[in-house]
Amino acid sequence: MAVYTQLGSEQLAALIAAFDVGELVSAKGIAEGVSNSNWLIETTGKDGSGARFILTMYEYRIALEDLPFFLSLLDHLAAKSCPVPRTIHDASGALYRMIGDPGSPTGARKAVALIEFLPGVSLSEPTPGQAAAVGRALAQLHLAAGGFGQARANGMGPDEWQRLADECRPAGLDGIDFGLAAMVENELAYLAAHWPTDLPRGVIHADLFPDNVLMLGERVTGLIDFYFACTDLIAYDIAVTHAAWCFDNAGRVFDPAISAALLVGYESVRPLSSEERAALPVLARGAALRFALSRAFDWINTPADALVVKKDPLAFVRRLQFYADPANAGLFARP
Repeated sequence: MAVYTQLGSEQLAALIAAFDVGELVSAKGIAEGVSNSNWLIETTGKDGSGARFILTMYEYRIALEDLPFFLSLLDHLAAKSCPVPRTIHDASGALYRMIGDPGSPTGARKAVALIEFLPGVSLSEPTPGQAAAVGRALAQLHLAAGGFGQARANGMGPDEWQRLADECRPAGLDGIDFGLAAMVENELAYLAAHWPTDLPRGVIHADLFPDNVLMLGERVTGLIDFYFACTDLIAYDIAVTHAAWCFDNAGRVFDPAISAALLVGYESVRPLSSEERAALPVLARGAALRFALSRAFDWINTPADALVVKKDPLAFVRRLQFYADPANAGLFARP
């Protein structure tokens, strides 16, 4: 999440009025993330008791034609009792609206959606109990998504990793850390030769970082930010979540207790096949490379004046090195 586009109070008030959720009280920009502009919205509520929402303007990496998939998926999962925010449809029933960008000299229009606000906090130091709850919630999501009638290719899959590497160019990658370009090319070749293709597929979140999970104690109250959701290997989603949750922010320290709890929690709802377990080491390497490359691209290309926190690509390079280390080959073996 971030704020790339500034909207005036009058424009925000008119926009919120179209969703029939009461009058706008306040709008606060949210600085985290890299793909969209986001605001925490407070309104009077339809009954005057007050209400909160998240307003998202889609900036880049998200194609307009994908929005029905993302937003309908939220409604589908919420109806299946998954802890996800509902999409707030406008007064005409539309999932999103198009508005003009006041900063664009060409009058460009961008899509905006209003999403239910869920209670809870994101964790910086999860406990094993909390990791187990996240594993259960992820498995519940995978099972509930089985009845979703739409599909979407993974736009951040292996083909995109190669494109990002090419866009960053060796000089750009080595400018982040000398030798990174060669390491990326070697890893891309390894993953191309070893990537599994015959595992169970389904709709996955594909970005379940701690800041995309809301919790109260050991209860998951919200899985949010589904804008990388897609149809892909279900076990890849476990690998992404493992890489996101089982290390410190810098990727230097691995927590085996969090790892074990996450996997046990997941399998208490959806047991993994032996083939999925065996593929997790390769899938985890792919997950780590995916985020190392997207962070590297953003590190190089994010405008200096954007209200956004740039994320260190080396934090996922270190995770990749951990997963690739032969000493950790048994990490995902069944206890």
